[in-house]
Amino acid sequence: MPILLDTLFRCLARFSVCLVAMLVMFGSARAQSVEELMRQLPDGSYSDRGEVVTQLAATGDTRVVPVLEALAAGDLNVVEETGQIVLIAPAGDNVSITDALTGAEAGEVGRRDVERIRVNNSLRRAVRTAIGQLTLMSPNASVRLSAAQSMFQAADPDNIELLDEALAQEDDASVRRVMEEARAVAILRADSSVEETTAAIDVIAARGDRNALGILNSVLADASEEDRPAIEAGIASIERKLALLDVGQNVWYGISLGSVLLLAAIGLAITFGVMGVINMAHGEMVMIGAYTTYVVQNLIRTSAPGLFDWSLAIALPAAFVVTGLIGIAIERGVIRWLYGRPLETLLATWGLSLIIQQAVRTTFGASNREVSNPSWMSGSFDFYGIAMTWNRFWIVLFALAVFAILLIVMKRTALGLQMRAVTQNRRMASSMGIRTPWVDALTFGLGSGIAGLAGVALSQIDNVSPNLGQGYIIDSFMVVVFGGVGNLWGTLVGALTLGVVNKFLEPYAGAVLAKILVLVIIILFIQKRPRGLFALKGRAVDA
Repeated sequence: MPILLDTLFRCLARFSVCLVAMLVMFGSARAQSVEELMRQLPDGSYSDRGEVVTQLAATGDTRVVPVLEALAAGDLNVVEETGQIVLIAPAGDNVSITDALTGAEAGEVGRRDVERIRVNNSLRRAVRTAIGQLTLMSPNASVRLSAAQSMFQAADPDNIELLDEALAQEDDASVRRVMEEARAVAILRADSSVEETTAAIDVIAARGDRNALGILNSVLADASEEDRPAIEAGIASIERKLALLDVGQNVWYGISLGSVLLLAAIGLAITFGVMGVINMAHGEMVMIGAYTTYVVQNLIRTSAPGLFDWSLAIALPAAFVVTGLIGIAIERGVIRWLYGRPLETLLATWGLSLIIQQAVRTTFGASNREVSNPSWMSGSFDFYGIAMTWNRFWIVLFALAVFAILLIVMKRTALGLQMRAVTQNRRMASSMGIRTPWVDALTFGLGSGIAGLAGVALSQIDNVSPNLGQGYIIDSFMVVVFGGVGNLWGTLVGALTLGVVNKFLEPYAGAVLAKILVLVIIILFIQKRPRGLFALKGRAVDA
């Protein structure tokens, strides 16, 4: 029963606030008062304008919010002859004016007949506070949240009473938390008791982000001896939390980089593991996959723009087929004549990579091509304090999905069985009736097709250019050698390990030196384990 009465009381309070706002909105006397106050905005000093802004907030009329936002942005103007407060837009020799309060078009005037209402930093602070007061009692939770965030930034002690009133009625947990943080910042800026200051410090410390750290550091400089220990303890608590978040952020960056390396290396792990071919043109398969995405997006833009969010889903099979067929053609046309001659194979595939790059430059030009993110891959989100972008998040999931599908192909299909047989003992597999030349061709096509899928993913986070694949070929070989040639699980572990290690080294050594250190670590590791982390076992290997 007490909970029911409390809920009923809050609903009635919120209803009364809304009713008052409606009466204010539609009351002609109040509307006239707002217009009169607005006409006073251009007059007097900045402090006089701040007083007018405070009075506008006291009216409770939410129509004033866009007017104040325009004032803070420096977009509010006054028509000198009539005193009307307007927004302006260029219209030839004149300017088109719009009433700032009603949004109604008011014709055109000469450029010299309007004057911008100037603002300074103190007036902008007053405007932010006023906007917070006007929106803190809104029935819309998102509006109240935005208002609370504005008050948190303003840190004005005059807002404490208003925040107390809003907190007494607030029933949304997320909005309430931000209101409490805004109140805590305001208390820290005011002359408060030791108990209130300590409680406010605890609230800010619980927030635990860099804004909170900056607030406590700024307060520490002018803190009294009684408040200093609590503030220092709060700063230490936030610094410990931020250190853990930095570790988590680096781990995420490492996993993100590792997923990209996994996509680029997993096809190479198959071709290198089955045939022992050092394919220097593997990076160009990645590049062709990215350009296939570019072509698909252009076709969708011109033919079916409504399908743009599905462009990557369409590009994936297209890139796989295109690069897979190119891979089979390379194996049938060049590679099969060079088995057992690693140096000639390396030189031949390197020459092919140059030919493919030049062909792409001739077709698409040497400049970068724009490949856009679909709406569901745009933006970012916060995961327990760790910033994540949606495109990286989906690429990590995509890399794991490709890995899982490839495992199923290798373990559950006839092609996978034949590929594993050829990997372990080519001569024995041939004696058992397996057509090893066609296994080689299909394996090369599969590896190249997966490289094409990697290109689709990379087009969302990297520049699409003829040199795209060159940036990943060396890293891909490092992943394959480190994880174990031909072992998919080794490729997964190797890619994620190298990605995380690289991201932890970068803050201390820089991007270039970090890669050099990773290469040195791999060289030392290979001295102890020449077959990598997970070496394949078979009669050919053990011989």
